[in-house]
Parts: sequence; C-alpha cells; structure tokens
Amino acid sequence: MAKKKIVILPKIQNILNELGENIKLARLRRNLSSQQLAERANISRPTLTSIEKGLPTVSIGSYLLVLHVLGLEKDFLLVAKDDVLGRKLQDAGIIQKNRASKRMKNEK
Repeated sequence: MAKKKIVILPKIQNILNELGENIKLARLRRNLSSQQLAERANISRPTLTSIEKGLPTVSIGSYLLVLHVLGLEKDFLLVAKDDVLGRKLQDAGIIQKNRASKRMKNEK
C-alpha cells in the first residue's frame, strides 16, 4: 500500500514551524545539545531535527517525549482547554425554545 501524502495548509504549517522553533529555543535555554535531548527523549536525532523544523510527519508521541524532557509536558494540556467557539456553539444549542408538538396543538 502506497503512503498517503499529507497535505498541510500554510496556516497549519506556520503553527508547526512556530512550535518547532519554540521547542528549539527551550532546548537552547537549557543548554542541551540536540544529541542530548534526543537521547533523553529516546528518539533519534533526525526525529528531533524534524520536530524543531516543524515537519508534519512526526508523531505526537515524539513531541510529548521531547516536551517531557524539557519539563513542558503540562503545556500540552492547554491545547483546546479554553474552547471559546465550542462553548458558544454548545450554549446556542442549549438555549432553544421548546414548542409543543403539532399533535398537542390539534388536541386543544
């Protein structure tokens, strides 16, 4: 079976690039080489390089391993925590006028 090509929108790629850059800066602030971080996260150095470049083919588990070594794994829990749009949609669905069914109107 041939591998399916991943199509990433530019907006999403920019987010991945920024995430990779943030991870790289966190590594450098801790004065860790890429080899040290890769070994501690139990991933290959090329995988870490892919993470820092924001490549979309890296598994989310690898990202979490790196964040754990950097002490930033709890930051991952902030993703979708404050889902403003979702809450508005939920609230809109909750506040619905209740109407009597047609059958009930005919019985009157």
